[in-house]
Amino acid sequence: MTMLRRLLPMLVAIALAALALSYAPRAALGPPWLLGVVAALAIAWVVLAPTRTVRDDLLPALAVLLSGLGLAVVARLSPILAQKQELWLIVSLALAIAAAPVFSAFRRFAAYKYVWVLASLALFVMLLGFGKEVNGARLWIRLGPIEYEPIELIKLFVVLFLAAYLAETADVIANTRPWSLRANLKYLGPLLIGWGSSMAILVLQRDLGMATLLLATFATMLAVATRRLDIVLFGALLFVVGAFWAVHHYPYVQTRIAVWRDPFADPLGAGYQSSQAYYSLSAGGLVGSGYRLGHPQFIPDVATDYVYAAFSEEFGAIGAIALLAVFLDLVRRIFATGLEQPDLYSKLLATGLGATLGFQVVIIVAGVIGLLPLTGITLPFISYGGSSLVANFVLVALVWAMSAHQRRTA
Repeated sequence: MTMLRRLLPMLVAIALAALALSYAPRAALGPPWLLGVVAALAIAWVVLAPTRTVRDDLLPALAVLLSGLGLAVVARLSPILAQKQELWLIVSLALAIAAAPVFSAFRRFAAYKYVWVLASLALFVMLLGFGKEVNGARLWIRLGPIEYEPIELIKLFVVLFLAAYLAETADVIANTRPWSLRANLKYLGPLLIGWGSSMAILVLQRDLGMATLLLATFATMLAVATRRLDIVLFGALLFVVGAFWAVHHYPYVQTRIAVWRDPFADPLGAGYQSSQAYYSLSAGGLVGSGYRLGHPQFIPDVATDYVYAAFSEEFGAIGAIALLAVFLDLVRRIFATGLEQPDLYSKLLATGLGATLGFQVVIIVAGVIGLLPLTGITLPFISYGGSSLVANFVLVALVWAMSAHQRRTA
C-alpha cells in the first residue's frame, strides 16, 4: 500500500503524458518501445527510492508530466528533434536514477564548494577554446555527434558553491556595516564569482539571458541568506552597466534589443521571428486552435526559442496559463522543501535551485510575450534541448532527495 501511494502521482503523470502523445504524429516519434523505456525508467525512479523515508513524490511526477507535454509539442513541430528528445529523456531519467544514492548525501556537497568553482571555470575555458557560435552567442561544445551546452551545468555548480559559502559566512556578512569596505571585501570577495560568472557570460558569450538568470539566482540567495539589500542593488547596478556596455559593443545584442522594442520595423528581416510569434499568440485566443491545427511552423526555431508561442497558439491562453501553473507548483514545492530543512546550507541550496528553475521560466516566457528581450535559454522540460533536459532532471532529482525525511512509526 505504501509503494502504491508513492507510485500514484507518477502513474497519473505517465497516463496524462501518454494521452498527449497519443495525438502526436506517429512518424514523429521513434519506435513504441522507446516510450515504453521512458515509462519504465520513470517508474523505476520512484520504486528504487528508499521506502523508509517519505518524500514529496509530486516532484518527479511533475517533471515527467512536463517533459511528456514538451515531447508532444516538439513532435508536432519537428519529428527529427522529437526523436532526439526521446533519447535525451531516457538519458535524463537514467542519470536521475544513477545519481540518487549520491544525492541522498547532498549535505556532503558543501565540503567541495571550491570544486564547483573550478569546474565552472574549466567549462568556461572549454567554451572559449572549443565553443561553437550559434546566432551570435558562443554556447555549445561539440563532442563528436553530441552537442552540449555547458552553461546548464554551470548554473547548478554556481548554486552549489553559493549555498555552501553563504551557509558559512551569512551571519558575518549580515552584521557587516555597508560602509566598512575592508570587511565587506574580505567576506564578499568569493561571492563576486557569482556576479563575475554572469558578467563573463554576458561579455564573452554574448548571452544576455543566461547572464540574467545567474545574476537573479545570485541576488535571491544573497538576499535570503544575509538580508543585505544594499549588496543586491549594487550588484544589479553593475550588471546594468555591463549590459549597457554590451548593447553598444555587440551587434547581436543590439539587434535583440531593437527587435524587442519594435519587431515590426523589419518584419521580413530581424523582426520576422518575433512578429510571427506575436501572430501565433494572437491566433491562439482564449481556447486555442487545437493540437496540430495551428501554424506555429511559420516561426523559425520554434521548437527551441518559441515553443511557448506554439503551445499558446494550439492550447490558447487557458492552456498557457495552466502550463505556467504546473511550473509554479513545481517551484513552490522546491521552496517548500527548503523551508523544511533544519540547516542553513540545505535551505539555501533549495532556494537557489528553485530560483534557477523559476527565473528561467520567467525570462523565456517574458521574452516570448514581449515583456523582456528574447534570450536563447530554453523553457525547462518543454523546449527541445538535451543539455537543458538533463540539467533540469538532475535539479529535480536533487530536490526530491532533499525532501526525504524519516517515516513516522506508530
